[in-house]
Amino acid sequence: MRAARLLRLFSRALRTTLAAPLLVVGCQGNDFAEPVAPAEPTAPAVPTDLGQYSDVECVNGAPAISDLSIEPPADSVQLRAIYLQRKPPTVHVRTTEGAVCATASDPRACESRLDTLEVQEGFPRTCGIYVDCGSDFLTMTRGDEAAAFTSAAAVKELLGRIDTPQDAALLAFAAGYSLCEWTGDRHGKVRLLPDGTFSVIGTQGYPCGEGTALTQHVLAITRAGELTEKQRTVLEKGDPLCTIGRRPVGLQEARAGDCEDARGRYFADAARLEAASIHAFLRLREELALHGADTALQDAALLSAEDEVRHTAVTARLALRYGAIPPPPAVAALPLRPLREVLLDNAVEGCVRETYGALLAHHQALHARDPEIREAMLRIAQDETRHAGLSWDIDAWARSKLSLEERSIRREARRRAVEALRAEVAVPLDPRLTADAGLPSPEVAETLLDVLEQELWAC
Repeated sequence: MRAARLLRLFSRALRTTLAAPLLVVGCQGNDFAEPVAPAEPTAPAVPTDLGQYSDVECVNGAPAISDLSIEPPADSVQLRAIYLQRKPPTVHVRTTEGAVCATASDPRACESRLDTLEVQEGFPRTCGIYVDCGSDFLTMTRGDEAAAFTSAAAVKELLGRIDTPQDAALLAFAAGYSLCEWTGDRHGKVRLLPDGTFSVIGTQGYPCGEGTALTQHVLAITRAGELTEKQRTVLEKGDPLCTIGRRPVGLQEARAGDCEDARGRYFADAARLEAASIHAFLRLREELALHGADTALQDAALLSAEDEVRHTAVTARLALRYGAIPPPPAVAALPLRPLREVLLDNAVEGCVRETYGALLAHHQALHARDPEIREAMLRIAQDETRHAGLSWDIDAWARSKLSLEERSIRREARRRAVEALRAEVAVPLDPRLTADAGLPSPEVAETLLDVLEQELWAC
Protein backbone atom coordinates (compact mmCIF):
# COMPACT_ATOMS: atom_id res chain seq x y z
CA MET A 1 0.00 0.00 0.00
CA ARG A 2 1.64 3.22 -1.15
CA ALA A 3 0.91 6.70 0.17
CA ALA A 4 -0.52 7.71 -3.21
CA ARG A 5 -3.09 4.91 -3.00
CA LEU A 6 -4.02 6.01 0.49
CA LEU A 7 -4.51 9.57 -0.74
CA ARG A 8 -6.99 8.33 -3.33
CA LEU A 9 -8.85 6.37 -0.70
CA PHE A 10 -8.83 9.34 1.70
CA SER A 11 -10.20 11.55 -1.04
CA ARG A 12 -13.13 9.20 -1.61
CA ALA A 13 -13.76 9.00 2.14
CA LEU A 14 -13.72 12.78 2.53
CA ARG A 15 -16.03 13.29 -0.44
CA THR A 16 -18.67 11.21 1.29
CA THR A 17 -18.79 13.87 4.02
CA LEU A 18 -18.79 16.95 1.78
CA ALA A 19 -21.56 18.63 -0.13
CA ALA A 20 -18.95 20.19 -2.44
CA PRO A 21 -15.99 18.43 -4.11
CA LEU A 22 -12.51 18.71 -2.72
CA LEU A 23 -10.08 21.13 -4.24
CA VAL A 24 -8.15 19.53 -7.07
CA VAL A 25 -4.43 20.07 -7.38
CA GLY A 26 -2.97 20.20 -10.87
CA CYS A 27 -4.37 17.43 -13.06
CA GLN A 28 -7.83 17.49 -14.61
CA GLY A 29 -10.05 14.59 -15.43
CA ASN A 30 -9.03 12.37 -12.52
CA ASP A 31 -11.65 10.18 -10.92
CA PHE A 32 -10.71 11.58 -7.54
CA ALA A 33 -9.53 14.85 -6.04
CA GLU A 34 -6.38 15.05 -3.95
CA PRO A 35 -6.47 16.96 -0.63
CA VAL A 36 -4.48 20.13 -0.90
CA ALA A 37 -0.94 19.82 0.49
CA PRO A 38 1.92 22.30 0.46
CA ALA A 39 4.79 21.74 -1.89
CA GLU A 40 8.00 20.31 -0.48
CA PRO A 41 10.64 22.97 0.08
CA THR A 42 13.10 23.22 -2.74
CA ALA A 43 16.83 23.14 -2.08
CA PRO A 44 19.43 25.22 -3.85
CA ALA A 45 21.61 23.53 -6.42
CA VAL A 46 24.26 21.23 -4.97
CA PRO A 47 27.41 23.36 -4.79
CA THR A 48 29.81 20.79 -6.19
CA ASP A 49 29.86 18.79 -9.41
CA LEU A 50 29.14 15.29 -8.10
CA GLY A 51 29.90 13.52 -11.35
CA GLN A 52 33.32 12.33 -10.20
CA TYR A 53 32.19 11.40 -6.67
CA SER A 54 31.03 8.01 -5.44
CA ASP A 55 28.40 7.36 -2.83
CA VAL A 56 29.71 6.61 0.63
CA GLU A 57 29.04 2.95 1.32
CA CYS A 58 26.58 2.71 4.21
CA VAL A 59 25.30 -0.10 6.43
CA ASN A 60 22.44 0.41 8.89
CA GLY A 61 22.49 4.18 8.45
CA ALA A 62 26.24 4.67 9.03
CA PRO A 63 29.44 4.38 6.96
CA ALA A 64 30.47 0.78 6.36
CA ILE A 65 33.51 -0.44 8.29
CA SER A 66 34.44 -3.23 5.87
CA ASP A 67 37.31 -1.51 4.03
CA LEU A 68 39.36 0.15 6.76
CA SER A 69 43.16 0.23 6.66
CA ILE A 70 44.01 -0.63 10.27
CA GLU A 71 47.61 -1.67 11.02
CA PRO A 72 48.32 -4.05 12.59
CA PRO A 73 45.06 -5.72 11.54
CA ALA A 74 42.33 -6.03 14.17
CA ASP A 75 40.40 -9.18 14.99
CA SER A 76 37.17 -7.18 14.94
CA VAL A 77 35.83 -3.67 14.54
CA GLN A 78 32.32 -2.73 15.62
CA LEU A 79 30.29 0.44 15.21
CA ARG A 80 28.13 0.83 18.28
CA ALA A 81 25.55 3.36 19.43
CA ILE A 82 25.10 4.33 23.06
CA TYR A 83 21.76 5.75 24.19
CA LEU A 84 22.77 7.96 27.11
CA GLN A 85 19.27 9.33 27.73
CA ARG A 86 17.92 5.89 28.58
CA LYS A 87 18.07 4.80 32.20
CA PRO A 88 20.33 2.88 32.44
CA PRO A 89 22.22 3.80 29.24
CA THR A 90 22.06 1.05 26.65
CA VAL A 91 24.45 0.07 23.87
CA HIS A 92 23.42 -1.31 20.47
CA VAL A 93 25.83 -2.91 17.99
CA ARG A 94 25.13 -1.39 14.58
CA THR A 95 27.68 -3.26 12.44
CA THR A 96 30.49 -5.76 13.00
CA GLU A 97 33.49 -6.58 10.84
CA GLY A 98 35.69 -9.56 11.67
CA ALA A 99 35.46 -12.06 14.53
CA VAL A 100 35.33 -10.61 18.05
CA CYS A 101 38.32 -11.68 20.20
CA ALA A 102 39.36 -14.27 17.58
CA THR A 103 43.07 -14.35 18.64
CA ALA A 104 42.63 -13.63 22.34
CA SER A 105 44.29 -16.01 24.81
CA ASP A 106 41.02 -16.06 26.76
CA PRO A 107 38.18 -15.14 24.34
CA ARG A 108 35.53 -15.10 27.07
CA ALA A 109 37.50 -12.64 29.22
CA CYS A 110 38.19 -10.52 26.12
CA GLU A 111 34.48 -10.38 25.27
CA SER A 112 33.71 -9.40 28.86
CA ARG A 113 36.20 -6.52 28.67
CA LEU A 114 34.63 -5.40 25.40
CA ASP A 115 31.10 -5.39 26.79
CA THR A 116 32.08 -3.51 29.96
CA LEU A 117 34.03 -0.70 28.30
CA GLU A 118 33.14 2.57 29.99
CA VAL A 119 31.85 4.99 27.37
CA GLN A 120 30.58 8.39 28.55
CA GLU A 121 30.09 9.95 25.12
CA GLY A 122 30.43 9.19 21.44
CA PHE A 123 30.89 11.03 18.17
CA PRO A 124 29.01 14.33 17.76
CA ARG A 125 25.41 13.36 17.05
CA THR A 126 24.37 13.57 13.41
CA CYS A 127 20.66 12.90 13.92
CA GLY A 128 19.38 16.35 14.80
CA ILE A 129 17.16 16.76 17.84
CA TYR A 130 15.67 13.29 18.14
CA VAL A 131 14.69 12.52 21.71
CA ASP A 132 16.24 9.03 21.73
CA CYS A 133 19.16 9.47 19.36
CA GLY A 134 22.17 7.21 19.85
CA SER A 135 25.72 8.52 19.91
CA ASP A 136 28.08 6.35 17.85
CA PHE A 137 31.55 5.06 18.68
CA LEU A 138 33.95 2.37 17.46
CA THR A 139 35.28 -0.64 19.33
CA MET A 140 38.17 -2.89 18.37
CA THR A 141 39.58 -6.20 19.57
CA ARG A 142 43.12 -7.32 18.75
CA GLY A 143 44.54 -10.27 20.68
CA ASP A 144 43.70 -9.65 24.33
CA GLU A 145 43.09 -5.94 23.71
CA ALA A 146 39.60 -4.41 23.74
CA ALA A 147 39.28 -0.66 23.20
CA ALA A 148 36.74 2.05 22.41
CA PHE A 149 37.25 5.05 20.12
CA THR A 150 34.80 7.85 20.84
CA SER A 151 36.17 10.88 18.97
CA ALA A 152 37.55 11.85 15.58
CA ALA A 153 41.04 12.14 17.09
CA ALA A 154 40.80 8.60 18.46
CA VAL A 155 39.56 7.23 15.12
CA LYS A 156 42.39 9.04 13.36
CA GLU A 157 44.88 7.35 15.72
CA LEU A 158 43.27 3.95 15.09
CA LEU A 159 43.39 4.30 11.31
CA GLY A 160 46.88 5.79 11.07
CA ARG A 161 47.08 6.70 7.38
CA ILE A 162 43.89 7.47 5.50
CA ASP A 163 44.30 5.07 2.59
CA THR A 164 40.75 4.26 1.43
CA PRO A 165 37.54 6.19 0.73
CA GLN A 166 35.91 4.42 3.68
CA ASP A 167 38.75 5.56 5.95
CA ALA A 168 38.00 9.14 4.93
CA ALA A 169 34.23 8.69 5.25
CA LEU A 170 34.53 7.18 8.72
CA LEU A 171 36.78 10.00 9.90
CA ALA A 172 34.26 12.58 8.63
CA PHE A 173 31.44 10.68 10.34
CA ALA A 174 33.40 10.64 13.61
CA ALA A 175 33.83 14.42 13.28
CA GLY A 176 30.06 14.90 13.26
CA TYR A 177 29.09 14.92 9.58
CA SER A 178 26.08 12.93 8.38
CA LEU A 179 26.86 10.76 5.35
CA CYS A 180 24.12 8.18 5.11
CA GLU A 181 20.98 10.11 4.28
CA TRP A 182 18.34 8.34 2.21
CA THR A 183 17.86 10.93 -0.53
CA GLY A 184 20.05 11.40 -3.61
CA ASP A 185 22.18 14.55 -3.32
CA ARG A 186 22.06 14.45 0.49
CA HIS A 187 23.75 11.07 0.67
CA GLY A 188 27.43 11.35 1.51
CA LYS A 189 29.92 11.46 -1.38
CA VAL A 190 33.66 10.76 -1.55
CA ARG A 191 36.42 10.93 -4.16
CA LEU A 192 40.22 10.72 -4.31
CA LEU A 193 41.74 13.95 -5.63
CA PRO A 194 44.83 14.06 -7.90
CA ASP A 195 46.99 15.34 -5.03
CA GLY A 196 46.24 12.25 -2.96
CA THR A 197 43.77 13.84 -0.54
CA PHE A 198 40.16 12.75 -0.23
CA SER A 199 37.17 15.04 -0.76
CA VAL A 200 34.14 14.10 1.32
CA ILE A 201 30.70 15.71 1.12
CA GLY A 202 28.35 15.42 4.10
CA THR A 203 25.67 17.36 5.95
CA GLN A 204 25.07 18.82 9.38
CA GLY A 205 22.07 20.24 11.20
CA TYR A 206 18.35 19.90 10.63
CA PRO A 207 15.67 22.18 9.12
CA CYS A 208 13.32 22.43 12.08
CA GLY A 209 12.68 25.71 13.91
CA GLU A 210 13.57 29.35 13.58
CA GLY A 211 17.31 29.82 12.99
CA THR A 212 18.06 26.19 12.11
CA ALA A 213 19.24 24.83 8.77
CA LEU A 214 20.44 21.72 7.00
CA THR A 215 23.88 22.51 5.60
CA GLN A 216 26.11 20.70 3.13
CA HIS A 217 29.87 20.60 3.75
CA VAL A 218 32.75 19.82 1.39
CA LEU A 219 35.72 18.47 3.33
CA ALA A 220 39.33 17.80 2.43
CA ILE A 221 41.00 14.94 4.33
CA THR A 222 44.72 14.32 3.92
CA ARG A 223 46.46 10.98 4.13
CA ALA A 224 47.64 12.03 7.60
CA GLY A 225 44.04 12.50 8.72
CA GLU A 226 43.92 16.31 8.76
CA LEU A 227 40.36 17.47 8.09
CA THR A 228 39.61 20.89 6.60
CA GLU A 229 36.23 22.31 5.65
CA LYS A 230 36.42 23.80 2.15
CA GLN A 231 32.84 24.82 1.43
CA ARG A 232 29.49 25.15 3.20
CA THR A 233 26.08 25.59 1.58
CA VAL A 234 22.60 25.85 3.12
CA LEU A 235 20.44 23.16 1.56
CA GLU A 236 17.28 23.91 3.52
CA LYS A 237 16.44 26.59 6.05
CA GLY A 238 14.52 25.65 9.18
CA ASP A 239 10.75 25.77 9.05
CA PRO A 240 9.64 28.35 11.69
CA LEU A 241 6.34 26.45 12.02
CA CYS A 242 8.19 23.26 12.92
CA THR A 243 6.92 22.04 16.01
CA ILE A 244 -1.54 11.82 15.15
CA GLY A 245 1.17 9.48 15.26
CA ARG A 246 2.25 6.00 16.15
CA ARG A 247 2.36 5.22 19.88
CA PRO A 248 5.54 3.48 21.07
CA VAL A 249 5.54 0.34 23.15
CA GLY A 250 6.21 1.34 26.77
CA LEU A 251 4.35 4.70 26.56
CA GLN A 252 3.13 5.73 30.01
CA GLU A 253 -0.25 7.40 30.46
CA ALA A 254 -0.28 11.18 30.96
CA ARG A 255 -2.71 13.97 30.23
CA ALA A 256 -2.54 17.72 29.86
CA GLY A 257 -3.28 19.62 33.07
CA ASP A 258 -6.39 21.52 33.99
CA CYS A 259 -6.47 23.82 30.99
CA GLU A 260 -10.02 25.11 30.65
CA ASP A 261 -9.83 25.44 26.88
CA ALA A 262 -10.62 22.18 25.08
CA ARG A 263 -8.37 23.23 22.20
CA GLY A 264 -5.44 23.61 24.57
CA ARG A 265 -6.02 20.18 26.10
CA TYR A 266 -6.39 18.60 22.66
CA PHE A 267 -3.16 20.02 21.23
CA ALA A 268 -1.22 19.37 24.46
CA ASP A 269 -2.16 15.70 24.25
CA ALA A 270 -1.38 15.74 20.52
CA ALA A 271 2.08 17.20 21.21
CA ARG A 272 2.78 14.49 23.79
CA LEU A 273 1.78 11.76 21.33
CA GLU A 274 3.78 13.34 18.49
CA ALA A 275 6.85 13.41 20.74
CA ALA A 276 6.20 9.80 21.69
CA SER A 277 6.05 8.92 17.99
CA ILE A 278 9.69 9.96 17.65
CA HIS A 279 10.54 7.12 20.03
CA ALA A 280 8.21 4.79 18.13
CA PHE A 281 9.79 5.34 14.72
CA LEU A 282 13.38 5.24 15.97
CA ARG A 283 12.59 1.98 17.72
CA LEU A 284 10.81 0.69 14.60
CA ARG A 285 13.92 1.40 12.54
CA GLU A 286 16.07 -0.60 14.97
CA GLU A 287 13.63 -3.50 14.94
CA LEU A 288 13.36 -3.50 11.15
CA ALA A 289 17.15 -3.62 10.92
CA LEU A 290 17.28 -6.42 13.51
CA HIS A 291 14.85 -8.54 11.49
CA GLY A 292 16.42 -7.96 8.07
CA ALA A 293 13.94 -5.54 6.50
CA ASP A 294 14.89 -3.64 3.37
CA THR A 295 16.97 -0.53 3.97
CA ALA A 296 14.23 1.47 2.22
CA LEU A 297 11.82 0.57 5.04
CA GLN A 298 14.45 1.40 7.67
CA ASP A 299 15.19 4.76 6.04
CA ALA A 300 11.49 5.59 5.78
CA ALA A 301 11.12 4.95 9.52
CA LEU A 302 13.98 7.35 10.26
CA LEU A 303 12.48 9.99 7.98
CA SER A 304 9.18 9.55 9.82
CA ALA A 305 10.94 10.23 13.14
CA GLU A 306 12.25 13.48 11.67
CA ASP A 307 8.71 14.42 10.62
CA GLU A 308 7.46 13.81 14.14
CA VAL A 309 10.01 16.28 15.54
CA ARG A 310 8.35 18.98 13.43
CA HIS A 311 4.86 17.85 14.39
CA THR A 312 5.75 18.01 18.08
CA ALA A 313 6.88 21.62 17.80
CA VAL A 314 3.81 22.66 15.79
CA THR A 315 1.25 21.07 18.11
CA ALA A 316 3.11 22.26 21.23
CA ARG A 317 2.96 25.83 19.96
CA LEU A 318 -0.78 25.50 19.33
CA ALA A 319 -1.25 24.09 22.85
CA LEU A 320 0.61 27.02 24.40
CA ARG A 321 -1.48 29.44 22.35
CA TYR A 322 -4.59 28.10 24.10
CA GLY A 323 -3.02 28.06 27.56
CA ALA A 324 -1.93 24.43 27.91
CA ILE A 325 1.56 23.03 28.60
CA PRO A 326 2.16 19.67 26.88
CA PRO A 327 3.36 16.97 29.27
CA PRO A 328 6.54 15.23 28.06
CA PRO A 329 6.10 11.61 27.01
CA ALA A 330 7.34 8.95 29.41
CA VAL A 331 8.46 5.85 27.51
CA ALA A 332 9.84 2.83 29.35
CA ALA A 333 13.09 1.40 27.95
CA LEU A 334 12.20 -2.10 26.75
CA PRO A 335 14.23 -4.66 24.78
CA LEU A 336 13.72 -4.99 21.03
CA ARG A 337 10.88 -7.36 20.21
CA PRO A 338 10.52 -10.56 18.19
CA LEU A 339 9.32 -10.05 14.63
CA ARG A 340 5.80 -11.34 15.31
CA GLU A 341 5.32 -8.71 18.03
CA VAL A 342 6.65 -5.93 15.78
CA LEU A 343 4.23 -6.91 13.02
CA LEU A 344 1.27 -7.24 15.38
CA ASP A 345 1.99 -3.77 16.77
CA ASN A 346 2.32 -2.40 13.22
CA ALA A 347 -1.09 -3.86 12.30
CA VAL A 348 -2.74 -2.00 15.19
CA GLU A 349 -0.73 1.20 15.57
CA GLY A 350 0.14 1.65 11.90
CA CYS A 351 -2.46 0.05 9.66
CA VAL A 352 -5.41 1.11 11.85
CA ARG A 353 -4.68 4.00 14.21
CA GLU A 354 -2.05 5.80 12.12
CA THR A 355 -4.05 5.33 8.92
CA TYR A 356 -7.15 6.84 10.50
CA GLY A 357 -4.98 9.59 12.04
CA ALA A 358 -3.72 10.54 8.58
CA LEU A 359 -7.29 10.74 7.24
CA LEU A 360 -8.28 12.78 10.30
CA ALA A 361 -5.46 15.25 9.61
CA HIS A 362 -6.74 15.73 6.04
CA HIS A 363 -10.22 16.39 7.43
CA GLN A 364 -8.79 19.04 9.77
CA ALA A 365 -6.80 20.60 6.95
CA LEU A 366 -10.03 21.02 4.99
CA HIS A 367 -12.41 22.04 7.79
CA ALA A 368 -10.48 23.86 10.54
CA ARG A 369 -11.88 27.38 10.87
CA ASP A 370 -8.71 28.64 12.57
CA PRO A 371 -6.21 29.51 9.80
CA GLU A 372 -3.14 28.64 11.90
CA ILE A 373 -4.53 25.19 12.70
CA ARG A 374 -5.56 24.66 9.10
CA GLU A 375 -2.08 25.56 7.82
CA ALA A 376 -0.39 23.30 10.38
CA MET A 377 -2.60 20.35 9.50
CA LEU A 378 -1.86 20.67 5.79
CA ARG A 379 1.77 19.66 6.34
CA ILE A 380 0.99 17.15 9.08
CA ALA A 381 -1.59 15.44 6.84
CA GLN A 382 0.96 15.04 4.06
CA ASP A 383 3.55 13.54 6.41
CA GLU A 384 1.11 11.27 8.23
CA THR A 385 -0.09 9.83 4.93
CA ARG A 386 3.51 8.76 4.18
CA HIS A 387 3.73 7.25 7.66
CA ALA A 388 0.53 5.29 7.09
CA GLY A 389 1.88 4.17 3.72
CA LEU A 390 5.00 2.88 5.49
CA SER A 391 2.80 0.85 7.84
CA TRP A 392 1.14 -0.87 4.90
CA ASP A 393 4.52 -1.40 3.17
CA ILE A 394 5.75 -3.15 6.33
CA ASP A 395 2.54 -5.18 6.43
CA ALA A 396 3.10 -6.31 2.82
CA TRP A 397 6.75 -7.20 3.54
CA ALA A 398 5.64 -9.27 6.54
CA ARG A 399 2.99 -11.46 4.93
CA SER A 400 5.33 -14.21 3.76
CA LYS A 401 7.02 -14.30 7.16
CA LEU A 402 3.88 -15.14 9.14
CA SER A 403 2.22 -18.51 9.62
CA LEU A 404 -1.49 -18.92 8.92
CA GLU A 405 -2.17 -18.78 12.66
CA GLU A 406 -0.12 -15.58 13.05
CA ARG A 407 -1.98 -13.98 10.13
CA SER A 408 -5.28 -14.85 11.80
CA ILE A 409 -4.09 -13.30 15.07
CA ARG A 410 -3.03 -10.15 13.20
CA ARG A 411 -6.45 -9.83 11.50
CA GLU A 412 -8.23 -10.24 14.82
CA ALA A 413 -6.02 -7.60 16.45
CA ARG A 414 -6.80 -5.22 13.60
CA ARG A 415 -10.54 -5.89 13.98
CA ARG A 416 -10.40 -5.14 17.71
CA ALA A 417 -8.43 -1.95 17.03
CA VAL A 418 -11.15 -0.76 14.64
CA GLU A 419 -13.81 -1.47 17.28
CA ALA A 420 -11.82 0.54 19.82
CA LEU A 421 -11.56 3.43 17.36
CA ARG A 422 -15.32 3.41 16.80
CA ALA A 423 -15.87 3.69 20.54
CA GLU A 424 -13.41 6.59 20.78
CA VAL A 425 -14.92 8.65 17.95
CA ALA A 426 -18.47 8.15 19.25
CA VAL A 427 -17.77 10.50 22.18
CA PRO A 428 -19.25 13.99 21.54
CA LEU A 429 -16.69 16.79 21.15
CA ASP A 430 -16.46 20.32 22.44
CA PRO A 431 -17.90 22.55 19.66
CA ARG A 432 -14.61 24.51 19.54
CA LEU A 433 -12.80 21.34 18.44
CA THR A 434 -15.15 20.67 15.54
CA ALA A 435 -15.23 24.31 14.46
CA ASP A 436 -11.76 25.75 15.10
CA ALA A 437 -9.70 22.53 14.96
CA GLY A 438 -11.71 20.85 12.20
CA LEU A 439 -12.28 17.56 14.01
CA PRO A 440 -15.21 15.54 12.63
CA SER A 441 -18.41 15.08 14.57
CA PRO A 442 -19.12 11.53 15.79
CA GLU A 443 -21.45 10.99 12.84
CA VAL A 444 -18.86 12.13 10.28
CA ALA A 445 -16.10 10.15 11.99
CA GLU A 446 -18.25 7.04 11.81
CA THR A 447 -18.70 7.58 8.08
CA LEU A 448 -14.95 7.95 7.56
CA LEU A 449 -14.33 4.74 9.48
CA ASP A 450 -16.97 2.94 7.39
CA VAL A 451 -15.13 3.80 4.17
CA LEU A 452 -11.78 2.65 5.54
CA GLU A 453 -13.24 -0.58 6.86
CA GLN A 454 -15.02 -1.43 3.62
CA GLU A 455 -12.13 -0.63 1.29
CA LEU A 456 -9.07 -1.29 3.42
CA TRP A 457 -9.41 -3.07 6.75
CA ALA A 458 -11.88 -5.74 5.60
CA CYS A 459 -9.41 -7.00 2.97
